[in-house]
Amino acid sequence: MKIREGFMLREVAGSHVVVPVGKASEVLNGIIRLNNSGVLLWGLLLDGADEKSLAAKLIEQYDISEDQAARDVGVFLESLEKIGCLEK
Repeated sequence: MKIREGFMLREVAGSHVVVPVGKASEVLNGIIRLNNSGVLLWGLLLDGADEKSLAAKLIEQYDISEDQAARDVGVFLESLEKIGCLEK
């Protein structure tokens, strides 16, 4: 999986937000605010990470269970899919 072209992560007033630019603004009219784990996962998705490697990074970074990491990654990816940020 990979982040679709035209979605840019920026830091604005201490918050991390995803902003659509160009044609991506036709898919998403607004911005997405990400927490620290969202920023971590977003960066990995820019390089085409799969679900398993995303979960492994959450486990490494936050010392959470495999089940929790898998659930968190699933929710995050589902949210990105719904708003059109992912390409497979």
